[in-house]
Amino acid sequence: MLVVDDDTDLRALVRDYLAAEGFDILEAPDGQAMRRELATNAVDIVILDVMMPGEDGLSLARSLADRAELGVIMLSALGSENDRVVGLELGADDYLAKPVAPRELLARVRALLRRKALHLGTASPKLAYEFAGWQLEPLRRTLRDPGGVVIALSDGEFRLLHAFAEQPGKVLSRDLLLELARGSESDAFDRAIDTQVSRLRRKLLSRAPGEMIRTVRNEGYVFLPEVRRA
Repeated sequence: MLVVDDDTDLRALVRDYLAAEGFDILEAPDGQAMRRELATNAVDIVILDVMMPGEDGLSLARSLADRAELGVIMLSALGSENDRVVGLELGADDYLAKPVAPRELLARVRALLRRKALHLGTASPKLAYEFAGWQLEPLRRTLRDPGGVVIALSDGEFRLLHAFAEQPGKVLSRDLLLELARGSESDAFDRAIDTQVSRLRRKLLSRAPGEMIRTVRNEGYVFLPEVRRA
């Protein structure tokens, strides 16, 4: 992970906090140093200040927008809705106003890593998942029932099923599923995720009998079928 900020004290704060959580942290005080670090080190997330001398963070975010393997979290003293929108439209994955709480930054980092793994397929290099006669193909974004018929899923339903197929037998919290289904702008307390899961359940049950998604009270949901990567 690379922290790009001309504020030495803030870099140290972020570095020390995230390093204590097990992350490898690199630092850069400006855009030129950022590019040197990216050219010589493997980096998954850039934490990027907006207001820096020389090339500012917005320009740097724009230059990184075509690097799909990189996640970008912007930090700025400019925290208005318009400022956030501009940062996100220029390619940032997330935008936090300063002063940033280290715990919130950590949560955003972990959330972004999960989304990147899902979207890029880094956590699922295989082409398809097979379970109970069904086949889910992430690259084609298709789901086929046991009879080979393609079942229409909304984007949120597809993301949910993909998340379940990635971690069968594991209880996934509502907050995590909501994040995967609706992105970083969703409200962590919005229980609309229960509606999404119910719709997905009905579509699965309409084609084949048997429980696939079980509710675990006060914890979340668990995907029951055995999943094979094909």
